[in-house]
Amino acid sequence: MATDPDIVPAPVTAVTCLEDRAQVERALTVELRAGVQRLRLGPVSALALDRTLHADVTAEHEASVLDARIVRAWTPREPLPTADDSELRRRAHALEEEQHTLEQRADRLRARLDLLGRLSTDLLREIGEGTGSGETDTLRWTEELDRVDAERDDHSEQLRATQAQLTTLATKLQDTWQAVLLSEQQPAELLGHIELTVRSATAGPARLRLSHLTACALWRPAYRAVLDGESLTLETDAIVWQRTGEDWSDVLLTLSTARSSSATEPPRLTEDRLTLTDRSPAERRTVEVELREQEITDLGPAPVLGLPGVDDGGQARVLHSPAPVTVPSDGRAHRVPLSSVTTPAHSEYACSPELSPLVTQLVRFDNPTGHALLAGPVDLVRGSGFTGRGTLGFTAPGAPVELAFGSHDDYRVLRHTEETRDTATLTQRTTVTRTVRLHLSRFSAPGTHTDQTVVLRERVPVSEVSAVDVRLRKEACSPVPDTVDDEGIARWDIALPPGGRRSITLVYELSASGKVSGL
Repeated sequence: MATDPDIVPAPVTAVTCLEDRAQVERALTVELRAGVQRLRLGPVSALALDRTLHADVTAEHEASVLDARIVRAWTPREPLPTADDSELRRRAHALEEEQHTLEQRADRLRARLDLLGRLSTDLLREIGEGTGSGETDTLRWTEELDRVDAERDDHSEQLRATQAQLTTLATKLQDTWQAVLLSEQQPAELLGHIELTVRSATAGPARLRLSHLTACALWRPAYRAVLDGESLTLETDAIVWQRTGEDWSDVLLTLSTARSSSATEPPRLTEDRLTLTDRSPAERRTVEVELREQEITDLGPAPVLGLPGVDDGGQARVLHSPAPVTVPSDGRAHRVPLSSVTTPAHSEYACSPELSPLVTQLVRFDNPTGHALLAGPVDLVRGSGFTGRGTLGFTAPGAPVELAFGSHDDYRVLRHTEETRDTATLTQRTTVTRTVRLHLSRFSAPGTHTDQTVVLRERVPVSEVSAVDVRLRKEACSPVPDTVDDEGIARWDIALPPGGRRSITLVYELSASGKVSGL
């Protein structure tokens, strides 16, 4: 078997980014010899999954891949600085050498001080023994004690100065390493290479295609909506993060919502037993009702609790970048533009006082991108600039989209509710009358002379049982709602001049028979 000792570069040419990983593809041309030979390609990311490696040769060349594997090599960093190191790293190494020298000097000074301490102890013991035996060499004893004390003071001062230098040097060294971490990228110490065993019938160039999965890569959708009068520009972007260990330079990027890590086994079948129970006489005589909140939603995919990643409507979606992109392996967010379209939009000022007293500018339009809009954040921009950030839900192609471009401080809305309850003596029928009063005021800036239409919406309960009847008292409403839909949403289109005020009254009745309880 022929072995090629040289490493053939295999750059990344195409990437399919999934929710929590990426499929990397590499395409390159190599010169093959006739027979069986082994090629070494790379380097590649050490995070590549071995079991997902796939390699093949194009049909133009009579060759086949006998074996493909990923080998990894540990290359520890050299302890001493090299010519390729930066000035910051060289300075850090010089500071470490200086710190090591000062620590050795401090150790020698501590050893010297310990020796002088023992010498002073021996000298004092000698003076005591000599005095006891009648010796009186006072001059020599005084000179020796003075010499030892002077040396101890000198070495103690040198030790304090050395410790102060060590403290200052430790601070400089910490700042230098912090600067190295912020300004330089640590090289990967664990490198991977792809080893291919190829059998070729003839010698000549051959086109290889490699693919594998790798971790530490993901993407999420993001949007930017720019409102300009009656038109809206919607920009669709992809935020890509990757820390695979190798840069993606000028690659064809594909974005997918497929969940390759999710289990594909069908759910287990379990027994669901249904039992019948006779109602008691008291239950037959009464009807239990209660008021509940029901969210109004359009027909679409049911939300799945606890599902990570992007809401794609239950179907894998694929988006393509229109141009090659570059995503470095730095772990930071990189914005990749996908599409940008301009479409007519309808704008209105709306308020639902029961939920919020603010008047918000709502913009409605149909999805014009030709692809599904996945759930994600949207940056809102209008004439005054950036106004905030909202959330865009999953929207099918051509489906209506609604965005809120912030509230207006020119309006003030007050809401008051009253409720009366009356029970008929003979029929025991209970009637609940509710009155909702809304007060809308407009405070406009000087120089404003045009009227502004505000859409007010208020809820009326909807009964699901025949024993409870809900009726809108139009004769008591002032003014009568313009429309009341099947969901019980009453709507008024109120035109307000600058400095204008309007009051709206809504009255409705809930009538229930005597056997109804819980109202």
